[in-house]
Amino acid sequence: MIKWAIIFFVISLVAGLLGFTNIAAGAAGIAKVLFFIALAIFLIVLIFGVGLGTLVF
Repeated sequence: MIKWAIIFFVISLVAGLLGFTNIAAGAAGIAKVLFFIALAIFLIVLIFGVGLGTLVF
């Protein structure tokens, strides 16, 4: 999921440089949402991993 967030971030940068501001804003919004979803999943896995010990892995 982080990979997709980075891809949309790069698309946003390229579109911004070329003057496509609406596309850049949309891609940046998608990248932001994907990043926060990935962060939430990471934190949930981290909390369960610490709470359950080595049972998760």
